[in-house]
Amino acid sequence: MKISTKGRYALRLMLDLALAQDQVVRLRDVAERQDISVKYLEQIISVLQKCGYVKSVRGPGGGYMLARKPEEYTVGMILRQIEGSLAPVACLEGVENECPRKGACATLRVWKMLYEAVNGVVDHVSLADLVDWDLELHETLDYII
Repeated sequence: MKISTKGRYALRLMLDLALAQDQVVRLRDVAERQDISVKYLEQIISVLQKCGYVKSVRGPGGGYMLARKPEEYTVGMILRQIEGSLAPVACLEGVENECPRKGACATLRVWKMLYEAVNGVVDHVSLADLVDWDLELHETLDYII
């Protein structure tokens, strides 16, 4: 499984909004801080707005903000909105495995284990965790001897 650029940028966008702590953020400012084109961010924010993860504020001083608290989002929630399924193989993408070989496929166990491991990570790391990790990184980088 490989996370696309769009998925990685969506996480960075959501992290940027979470770091703003309930302040409205302009996409232009996110683009500058994250070194991502505004056009690319517009595509991503559209998806995140449609699913209710972000809300827009119109007018002067307008922009975007999280619709809920950072603790209420997991990395998995965000990635699935942008990427779709995080399954490593097609036969695990649906609710029911429709593969005609499922009863005789020895490799299916490996794919299930991998899928469970990925979900175990992305569904247990919240946006609030990313905020904490980002703040820790910047504290470390600001340390001067």
